[in-house]
Amino acid sequence: MDVNERYSRQMLFSPIGEEGQRKLSQSHALIVGMGALGTVLANHLVRAGVGFVRVIDRDYVEKSNLQRQMLFTEKDVEEALPKAVAAEQKLSLINSDVKVEGIVSDVTLHNIDEFIQGMDIVLDGTDNFQTRFLLNDICFKKGIPFVYGGAVSSRGMSALFVPGETPCLRCFIKEGETGGQTCDMIGVISPVVDIVASYQVVEAMKYLVGAKEQRRSLITFDVWRHHTYELKFTSPEKECPTCQQKKYPALEMNKDEVTSLCGRETVQFHMRKTFDLNDWETRLSKVATVQKTPFLLRAQLGEGEKIVLFTDGRALIQGTEDVVKAKAIYSKYIGL
Repeated sequence: MDVNERYSRQMLFSPIGEEGQRKLSQSHALIVGMGALGTVLANHLVRAGVGFVRVIDRDYVEKSNLQRQMLFTEKDVEEALPKAVAAEQKLSLINSDVKVEGIVSDVTLHNIDEFIQGMDIVLDGTDNFQTRFLLNDICFKKGIPFVYGGAVSSRGMSALFVPGETPCLRCFIKEGETGGQTCDMIGVISPVVDIVASYQVVEAMKYLVGAKEQRRSLITFDVWRHHTYELKFTSPEKECPTCQQKKYPALEMNKDEVTSLCGRETVQFHMRKTFDLNDWETRLSKVATVQKTPFLLRAQLGEGEKIVLFTDGRALIQGTEDVVKAKAIYSKYIGL
């Protein structure tokens, strides 16, 4: 397809033009999280012609995702496709000019260096602040812009943080003071997701084409109640451990490989390097109802809980947020 034809309307927009389109085609973007925000982010970036888009997600498609996660279908649910795989498949059909790489993985301090290598910008499609602080810290350490976004209920917020030019996420939101509200706890409506992600993509595109109109603020809004507030960037927090002290606390070693996924009745274990799904299908089929795909294995236990194993060594215990109970199940069926 002729490039000028595909992007003709975008290039007619004078702040982008032919030169901006060329810059987009040479850019590399990383999207962490391929849920509600991530699917919108990826859709816009791929349609806009960003040359390389890497998408990473640790989860698989479930029916409750379809209300707001725009790239997925009921067939993806039936096949229990990992979100990163389903997204890569859909996005590759949308724009063959763009190289899309889907990676099924949990993003941690152990692998973030590898994932961020060669990226020009990082976009937040996550649903938890643990990962957001990790992305914030690695971006400021490596000098890569970080586009933050969050959506819950009818509320949203977004900001572009540029190392050396703006404060960072930690200057506005402190660990332990994030409120704890999630879409799984208080819900979310789809339009707010689209708006937040669109704000994120606009700022990402501005940065990638070198536009001078980059927004220097944290914008928050409530689309249901029609409230909008813009917090202009000022000087960074003097004691900020990331952008001022250069300590990057999220990059410090943490041996805790067990994580309760808030509001989802799921506890994640990452205590192995890999799972041989064929081997574990044989083992678990003796005690559970098992469904295996090329990417994961689900085992429905008689107690009501479910075990989900991924090839990268992760295991989800679903049906409980009690870490002690989840450890007991993991130990009983997988072994600590």
